[in-house]
Amino acid sequence: MALEDIRSERLAKLAKLKEQGIDPYPARARRTHSGDEFLANHASLEANHEAVTLAGRVMSVREHGGSVFIDLFDGTARVQSFLQKDVLGEEAFQLFSDTVDTGDFVEITGTAFTTKRGQPSLSATSWRMLTKSLLPIPDEWFGIKDEDERYRKRYLDILLQKELAERLVRRSKFWNVIRSFLLERGFIEVETPVLETTTGGAEARPFVTHHNALDIGVFLRISVGELWQKRLMVAGLPKTFEIGRVFRNEGMSPEHAQDYTAVEFYEAYKDYEAGMEMITELYRRIADEVYGTRKFSIKDFEIDLDQDWQRYDYCALMQKEYGLDPLDEAADWAGVLKECTISIEEGANRERLVDTAWKQIRKTLGGPGFLVNVPVFMEPLAKKSAADPRVVERFQVVLAGSENGKGFSELNDPQDQAERFAHQAELRAAGDEEAQMPDSDFVEALEYGMPPAFGFGVSERLFSFLEGVSIREAQAFPLMRPRD
Repeated sequence: MALEDIRSERLAKLAKLKEQGIDPYPARARRTHSGDEFLANHASLEANHEAVTLAGRVMSVREHGGSVFIDLFDGTARVQSFLQKDVLGEEAFQLFSDTVDTGDFVEITGTAFTTKRGQPSLSATSWRMLTKSLLPIPDEWFGIKDEDERYRKRYLDILLQKELAERLVRRSKFWNVIRSFLLERGFIEVETPVLETTTGGAEARPFVTHHNALDIGVFLRISVGELWQKRLMVAGLPKTFEIGRVFRNEGMSPEHAQDYTAVEFYEAYKDYEAGMEMITELYRRIADEVYGTRKFSIKDFEIDLDQDWQRYDYCALMQKEYGLDPLDEAADWAGVLKECTISIEEGANRERLVDTAWKQIRKTLGGPGFLVNVPVFMEPLAKKSAADPRVVERFQVVLAGSENGKGFSELNDPQDQAERFAHQAELRAAGDEEAQMPDSDFVEALEYGMPPAFGFGVSERLFSFLEGVSIREAQAFPLMRPRD
């Protein structure tokens, strides 16, 4: 039957309910037990003949003459309910048969019993419509096969695939484990601006919008308040974190989304060496509490977070792979990338060429490990290494060939910061839209003094990697192009 015909048929059933004086969309349910509570306490409920009222969506209807079996799902568990004409009465039973479809939300009152096959069930003594659905849910066995349709009707995709609902539960646990980890260590949770007049904290192309009241152009943030949280350290708050949405107007891929959740935190009087110890502990705790294991199969890599984490030397790996030193300003990165048949943008600057070369190496590294000794020109916000001022005290978490977290010994020298911002401004003027915008107000804040500190950020890419799915698949509602 065509979808419009089904909708017309259901509208007629809706009208019939109203003709009977029945509100098909009442405001309140009278549920006494959730589905999982009913199943957990079924034995005692059955023994005591206790009246129970369940509510949920009708997932299936099986008619057998004067009786009907339905599966009721309330988001916690499925419960089989049994409706008999002899018990309900002919009028109530017939109304159920004439008006209830799969997809409807109903309320069933009755008593617990066990079927001959040993299935805990509810024997109905009455029923009530809670929500009359006008469109049918797809067949559970076949689901929604088209990926575009799955994402557009994600609510049905989640309803029909238990593993997707379970993933959303794990996603919640993932962020709450991080939150608990930080709160236990004395961090305070803060909120920083989402609308900014200058973007900062990352190298990315921002979304641009307009603030009507102030009549100014503003950007959606590209990091979780990095420069704002550092201002809070100037203000005397030694441990802060924020979990929030980030927006980057860039390409889409299995690892990249335009809006996503990330966390950033900052701790005074710590450096990136102490930070690596902390992050190792954090990732292991996420694995333990969300997944119950520290071993994962991600892409083509077998990852064990319990093993000793490796140290990857950026410059050494680049020199070994390409025969060029990233610290050599005269190195011909464009030439070597072309020789390796690695595509590059016309006119790409040194920073973009070196980054492109590095990403080819990164794809081969399984981890878990920390990438260290990154050149200063690649990082405008990290402190220079005391051992070699040509590189910074920054690490990236390398996991399954990708970056899954980044931490710094934070740059707190205002003159050094101003110089690096000036270099980023030159790159932007030359056409590099991902170079960072200079922020003179932040530099002024640093001039008042910021303590030495460690900062770290990681996005929901880590969650998608641990799940073994794309970042869009790991989101509840990924962005979709509107239908024509």
